[in-house]
Amino acid sequence: MKTKIIETHSAEKDLDKAPKEVVKSYEIWARLVEEHGVPILRNFKGYHDEKLKYEWEGHRSSRLNLKWRVIYKVGREGLLEVVSVVRVTPHDYRR
Repeated sequence: MKTKIIETHSAEKDLDKAPKEVVKSYEIWARLVEEHGVPILRNFKGYHDEKLKYEWEGHRSSRLNLKWRVIYKVGREGLLEVVSVVRVTPHDYRR
């Protein structure tokens, strides 16, 4: 299955401000997801990929390092899986 990643304006701004090592980790995460789809993340315990609750219901989170997370939502466009990256944040889930 082909996966397309879309970064929101907020996510782009977050990545501009993030440390270089976080951006590098995000790029590796994005490449994995694009090539293999979101289910591949379950094979890597370090990403600790999980569903979010409460005001982030319907979103998921993956670790990029001990502090930083990528918050995203998965959807479909026909046969294409679409991953919308909403935030790249130092574990502060406020919108």
